[in-house]
Amino acid sequence: MTIAPEAPATSAPVTFLELEITGKCQLTCPSLCYAKAGPTEGHGSMTGDDWKRLISECPPLGVKKVQFIGGEPTTHPEFEDLVRHALTEGLDVQVYSNLYRVKAVHWELFEHPKVSLATSYYSDVAEEHERVTGRKGSHAATRGNIVQAVSRGIPLQVGIVEVFEGQRVAEARAELLGLGVRTVNTDRVRSVGRAEVHLPSVGDLCGQCAKGRAAVMTDGTVTPCVLGRFRATGNAKTDGLAAVLGGQQWAQTAAGIPRRTAVSAGCTPDDSNDCDPANTEACDPAY
Repeated sequence: MTIAPEAPATSAPVTFLELEITGKCQLTCPSLCYAKAGPTEGHGSMTGDDWKRLISECPPLGVKKVQFIGGEPTTHPEFEDLVRHALTEGLDVQVYSNLYRVKAVHWELFEHPKVSLATSYYSDVAEEHERVTGRKGSHAATRGNIVQAVSRGIPLQVGIVEVFEGQRVAEARAELLGLGVRTVNTDRVRSVGRAEVHLPSVGDLCGQCAKGRAAVMTDGTVTPCVLGRFRATGNAKTDGLAAVLGGQQWAQTAAGIPRRTAVSAGCTPDDSNDCDPANTEACDPAY
């Protein structure tokens, strides 16, 4: 008798969606960037209208919050329009920016009550931070804009990734807390993108990908998260977000990511949908 394979369990509804709207970035992060972003990269094949259509699909699907990420999302020529469109659709918005350059119009957007910020910071010492970013002057610029965000009362979370041995992670965290940043988390490097030291696998993920979250790449490809880009599950540009998230490939991908049997106290996924391995201290691969 032939036994049919068990159908994958129904995946959790997506409530948090990462939108990787560009691969362009002022920084190069030569040994870290999961997106392989940089100054010469483009914005991908998703047009502004494509992104707006996708964003409009979100509320009926149960998506509550979108995160604009890249690359550096603020370099996208329609960044402001896309954020405003998301707000008009009633969505909460997080902007994951390197905070290297912030225009006045961007500060106005960031001060909206439904908008929050996230960024990365690597050391309290400029030379160490810039060793990671590959850009001289990036430490002072990012630090200055972190101070600016705090002074403006903008919700801000900062992630510190330990990239090399001896990096002043603890000192950077203490500095950020001293500056008034309320959420500071640390992580190790994941083998994705420029940090790839072996073929990426689900063991490189925190175990929360596709659990109420998904990501859309610059060409419309849907993945479990920005770090899980090697697990493509369909294309929202050609097929629509609803069809992808309701399809068998998405359910199979979600079922194939090993979950942590016990989530550590204080782990972001335990109390929200904002799991981000680069900004969640308690997360670690679910081997």
